Amino acid sequence: MYRKEKMILASLLATIAVFAVYSLYVYQHYVVPKPEIIHDFSFWGKSFLFLALVMVAAQIIVHIVFAIINKIVTKKDIPVISDEMDKIIELKSLRVSHLIFAGGTFLAIGSQAFGIQQWIMFAKLFSSGFIVTILSDITRISLYRKGL
Repeated sequence: MYRKEKMILASLLATIAVFAVYSLYVYQHYVVPKPEIIHDFSFWGKSFLFLALVMVAAQIIVHIVFAIINKIVTKKDIPVISDEMDKIIELKSLRVSHLIFAGGTFLAIGSQAFGIQQWIMFAKLFSSGFIVTILSDITRISLYRKGL
């Protein structure tokens, strides 16, 4: 397994873990005691912004820990140079993520055209962002395994 594959896999596992723990925390501490909070737009805004901050911090920590462990195990630094294959893989995964997020956003906003409750739009946006992150990482791993 390439070093980049390992880094992507570590990032993927961290994303799943952070999203699961955060979702469970928000559900248990905010939604269960006060179910009507899901209709409050400020709740969705605050929880989304906080999730974004937590995800960024988690990704930074994962990359730092990965670099430290990699240095200890292999005695080599992680190269900062990316070749053409890395750039093409990144672009292909970016294309997949943009298409999926656009579809998720379209479904979320389209749900409002059919009179579905507004909190469902926010839930679809949350889940769309999570699915995009997961599928983007899976796409990158599969492209590295194929050799492009």
